[in-house]
Amino acid sequence: MKTRPLVPLALVVALVTAACSSGSSDATGGPSPAAKQMQTIVASVDLYAGAPQRFAVGLPFANGTLVSYGTVDFVFSYMGTASEATSTQSGPTATATYIPTPGTAGGSGSGPQVTQPSQARGLYEAEDVTFDEAGVWQVRVRADIQGAGTQTADASFQVADRPSLPAPGQDALKTDNLTMSSKGVPLGAIDSRAVADGKVPDPELHRWTIAEAIKQHRPALVIFATPVYCISQFCGPVTDAVDQLSKRYADRAVFIHVEIWHDFQKQEINKAAADWLYRNNDLTEPWLYLIGANGKILDRWSSLFGVQEVGRELQQLPVMKG
Repeated sequence: MKTRPLVPLALVVALVTAACSSGSSDATGGPSPAAKQMQTIVASVDLYAGAPQRFAVGLPFANGTLVSYGTVDFVFSYMGTASEATSTQSGPTATATYIPTPGTAGGSGSGPQVTQPSQARGLYEAEDVTFDEAGVWQVRVRADIQGAGTQTADASFQVADRPSLPAPGQDALKTDNLTMSSKGVPLGAIDSRAVADGKVPDPELHRWTIAEAIKQHRPALVIFATPVYCISQFCGPVTDAVDQLSKRYADRAVFIHVEIWHDFQKQEINKAAADWLYRNNDLTEPWLYLIGANGKILDRWSSLFGVQEVGRELQQLPVMKG
C-alpha cells in the first residue's frame, strides 16, 4: 500500500517552522504584532462523540517561538454540523497540562512561558473531554503567559460520530507486525533507524507481534512510529520513551514498535501500520496503544503522551506470569 502518512498539517508547519525560524519584525525593528499573538493548532485526531478522550493543542507564535510549561484553559463550543456550522452552543471546559516532547525540558513547576523550540517543545493536553455531538467544534485557549500577558486563541476541529481508528473498548487487531525474526525483509522495514548503520537500536521492541501477545494473554504497549521519516518531529522521541518504559515495566507488558514504512523511497507502508492506521487514503502517526491481557484496547495516545501517565497505567496492570 502506497501513501505518505500525515499528521495535522498546521501542527507540522508550526513546529517545523519554529525549529528553523529566525523571527519576524515590523518596520521599527521590533517584534511584529502577529509575532506577539499566540496561535492555537489542534494536535488531536480521530475525535468522536460520546466518550471521554484527550484533547491536545500546540501554541506557537508566528516568529517561531512557542508557549511551554504550566497549564492553560480550554473552553469548547459546538458550532453545528459540517454543512451548517452557523450556531454556537456552550460545551465543556477543561484545564490542559503541558506535555513535553520526551528529551526536552518539562518545566512542570512553572506557568506558561515563551520559549525557543530548542529549549522546550510540546503540547497542552486535557483529559476526559467528552463531545456530546458530532460536527464542527471550536476550542478557545486562554493562557496567562509570563512576560506576554493573558492571551486567547481559537481553533475549529471536526468531531465524528464514531472513531475511525481502533479505540479504547474495542478488540485489538491481531496483527503480525515485522519483528527481528522476520525473514526476507530489510532491517529498515523493521525499524527505520537501521537504514543509517544497519542496526536496530532497541531490538527488544521488535521481539513480539501483536497477534502473539494477544494469543499469550499478555498486555502490550505498542508504538506506531517512524523515527527517521517522521515529519512531526515526535516519532523518534516517543519511540525512545517507550524503550525506557520497557526497561522499567518489563514485568507488566510486552513492548512493541511497529515501523510505519516498509520502503520509504517507494512510499510503501508496512501492512501492520496500514491495518491499524490507514483510513480514507490517509495515515496519521505516531500513535501509542495499550492493549490488555484480554485483547481489548485499554487506552491510546496520539502525537505525544506523558511518560509518567503511561507508566502509571502500566503499573496498574498485574505482574505477568512466566
